[in-house]
Amino acid sequence: MLYDNKIWVGTGDDHQPALLLPQMANRHGLIAGATGTGKTVTLKVIAEGFSAMGVPVFLGDIKGDLSGMVKMGEHSDKITERLMATGVSGFQHESFPTVFWDVYGEQGHPVRSTVSEMGPMLLARMLNLNETQAGVLNILFRVADDEGMLLVDLKDIKAMLAYVGENASQYTLNYGNVSKASIGAIQRAVALLEDQGGDKFFAEPALKISDWMQLDEEGRGFINILACDKLFLNPLMYSTFLLWMLSELYEMLPEAGDLDKPRMVFFFDEAHLLFDDCSKQLMDKIEQVIRLIRSKGVGVFFITQNPTDVPMSVLGQLGNRVQHALRAYTPLDQKAVKVAAQTFRTNPAFDTEEAITQLKTGEALISFLDENGAPGVVTRATILPPQSYMGAISENLRQTFLETSPFHGVYEQVIDRESAYEYLVASMTETAEAAQPQIIASAPVLQMPAAQPVAQHPAAPAASAQGFMVFDPVTGTYVQKQLETMAAPEPAAPVMQQPVAPAPVPQPVQQTVQQNVLVYDPTTGTYKQQLMTMTFDPTTGQYLPVQPQMDEKEAKKLAAEQEKAAKEAKKAEKERLAEERRQRADELREERAERARFNDSILGRIKNTAISTATRTLTSSLTRGLLGTLTGKKK
Repeated sequence: MLYDNKIWVGTGDDHQPALLLPQMANRHGLIAGATGTGKTVTLKVIAEGFSAMGVPVFLGDIKGDLSGMVKMGEHSDKITERLMATGVSGFQHESFPTVFWDVYGEQGHPVRSTVSEMGPMLLARMLNLNETQAGVLNILFRVADDEGMLLVDLKDIKAMLAYVGENASQYTLNYGNVSKASIGAIQRAVALLEDQGGDKFFAEPALKISDWMQLDEEGRGFINILACDKLFLNPLMYSTFLLWMLSELYEMLPEAGDLDKPRMVFFFDEAHLLFDDCSKQLMDKIEQVIRLIRSKGVGVFFITQNPTDVPMSVLGQLGNRVQHALRAYTPLDQKAVKVAAQTFRTNPAFDTEEAITQLKTGEALISFLDENGAPGVVTRATILPPQSYMGAISENLRQTFLETSPFHGVYEQVIDRESAYEYLVASMTETAEAAQPQIIASAPVLQMPAAQPVAQHPAAPAASAQGFMVFDPVTGTYVQKQLETMAAPEPAAPVMQQPVAPAPVPQPVQQTVQQNVLVYDPTTGTYKQQLMTMTFDPTTGQYLPVQPQMDEKEAKKLAAEQEKAAKEAKKAEKERLAEERRQRADELREERAERARFNDSILGRIKNTAISTATRTLTSSLTRGLLGTLTGKKK
C-alpha cells in the first residue's frame, strides 16, 4: 500500500507509519524471522507496493501461496483486526498484474537458459563439482569456444565430455590436464541433473530477462512469480538459478546511479541456500553482484529465518531491515538473537534484544534507510495486511491467466538448433564414412568351370593401371598398392576364356567362384597369386574376396595371445629400464669411490691443500682491495 508515494509497510507503537523509501530500495533489504512469524505477509505487502508504483517484481513461490496476488483479496475478521491495529483508512482489496513462470513448464511459462549463458562457474555449482572437476568443466567451455561450437543443452555437454575425454592428450598441453576420472564424475553429475529436470531448463528459446521488466496498461509493474515448489527439492539448482538471474540482470542493464525508484526488485526466498557450501570464487562473485547491482537500479531483498544465515560481507550491504520474532531456545539461538539485535540502531523506548523474542505473529522490528541513506531508529511495528488474496489459487484460474498472458506461446515451443552435439555427430559420421575401405577390383579373368560357362557381368570394371586393393592376411585388411612398385608375380596357371553361349537368355551369374588374387607376402615383400574364394556383389557388379571369418574360440585365442604379448613386451620394457637404472647407479657409485680414493691419496691431499691456500690468498687480496677503495686508504 502506498502512502505519499512511499511503501507503507507497518505502523509503529508510536502510531507512526513505517515507510520504505523507493529511492533507497536499491540499497537492498532483509526480511528475517522464524517460521510462522509473518515473513510471507511482509513480502507481499512490499511487493504490492513496488508494483503499484510501477516497479516490476520477481519472487519465488516455494509454498504456492504467493500465487494469490493475481486475485483480489477477501475481507475477513483478521484483516479487520489488523487494519484497526495499524490505523489504515481507505483500505481496498486489489489484484495485481501477475505472470506465472516455471522451470518445468507445468505451472507457468517455461523458463530456459543455455549452457553457455549459465557459464562454467554456476554450472559447476549446479552439478556440485569439486575444484578439480570444475577446472575440467572450464576446459570444456574453453575448447568449445575456441573451436566454435555452441553449448545449448545437456546433450551438448555430454557430447563435449566424450569428445574432450577421447582427445584428452591433444588438449592437455594447451589447456591443462584432463583426467578420465574427472570426465566420468562430470558425466554422472550431468546424468543426475538430467533426471532432476535439468534437460527442460537448458534449452531454447532462452528467457529474455527484459520480459520480466514490463508494465500493464495502468502503469503498474508486473509481478513475476516463479513456481518453486518442485524446483526447491533441488536446492543447488534453485539457488544457482536465482543467482544466474541476478547475474543476467547485472550484465544486461546499463549504469543508472541513484533513481527515484528502482528498475526492478528481486526477492530471494530461503536465501541461506545461496550461501551453503559456497566456494570462495563463487562467494566473491555473489558479493560483487550484490555490491554493484545497486548502480544498475536493481534492489535485492533476502528472506531467511535467521540473519546469521547471510554472510557478514553481504549482510552489511542490506540497508532496509524487517526482523520478525526469533526463538531463543538454545544457546546458539540466543547468540543469534543478540547478533540480530546489534545490527539495529538502538531505540531507547525498548530493549531490542528482548523485543525480538517477544514479537507476536504479524509484528516486526523495522529499520529503513532515510532520505540521506542513514539507517532509521528501530521501530516495533504491526505489518499491514496485503491487498491481494491470501492463499493459493485454483489450477483452472492459473490456466486461465496463462492463456491470457502476454507471453503465451512465446516460450512453450522448444527450438533445437545446430550446436555442439549436432556438429560432433556430423564430424564422427564423416570420419566413419571416410574410414570405410573402398575395395576396387582389378577385374581379373574369372576361371570358369568347364561344365557351365559363365559370361562376365556387364558391370564388371576394367583392369586398373594405377592400383588396387589387395588382401593382407597378417592384418586381415585390404591395402592400396601401385602396380609399378610390385614385384613380378609368379607365373600363374593358364586360364581359358570360355565363349559366351549363344542362348538368347543370359545364364545366371555364379555367386561364388574361385579366383586368383594378388596377396602381399610380408616375409618376402612381394605379391603372389593366391587362389581365393570370391563372391558376387550385385550392388557394384563386382566379385569381392570373402574375408576369412574366425570362430569365437579362435578370436578369443588370438585376443589372449595379443594380450599376453603386450604384457610380455611391457614387462620386458620395465626390466630394460630397471637394468639401465642399475647400471647408471653402479657408474655413479664407481665415480664417487674413485673421487674418494683420489682425495685420500697423497697427491689428492696436496692438490686440495694448494687449492685451499690459493683460494684464501685470493679472497684476502680482494677484501683488502675493497676496503681500501671504501676507506680511501691503501691496505
